Amino acid sequence: MKPDELFLKQPMHFWANVRTLSQLLGYTHKNTGQLKVPTPSEVKNGLATIGLTSDHIVNELNQLTTFGQTLFAYFTYRADVLKNFVEPHLMNVNKAKELFNRLSTELSPRYPFPLNKQKGEKKGYAFFTCIVNMLIEANIEGLPCNYDPRKLTTVT
Repeated sequence: MKPDELFLKQPMHFWANVRTLSQLLGYTHKNTGQLKVPTPSEVKNGLATIGLTSDHIVNELNQLTTFGQTLFAYFTYRADVLKNFVEPHLMNVNKAKELFNRLSTELSPRYPFPLNKQKGEKKGYAFFTCIVNMLIEANIEGLPCNYDPRKLTTVT
């Protein structure tokens, strides 16, 4: 898949806004699980809750600035790509379990595997998180790492 040219050369503050808003507002609608493209009002209210202004995204008339238009174009593009390109290529549980078992045998990781939040018959390892953590551990050459999957990654 080729990236959209509009987003290739965006400045760092663009991506900082994407990250902040995504973490703050969420990636999906909780009721439906559908991918979220936030509204200008959600952006304005969300940023206000953490003490940030939204003037660079939404003006006083609730209209998007030029920067805001690019930001919302990205959120729309991301939702479309995830739904129509990425989702059809995702692993099912059997393939994920197979890869998890293979990597755990090959790599012999030292950290404990996190469990999923399922109950009963579906309870078990969080395969995707475990796979990612094993690959990270195998490649960071002993550097410290927080393997907690509940927050976005920051590399310093």
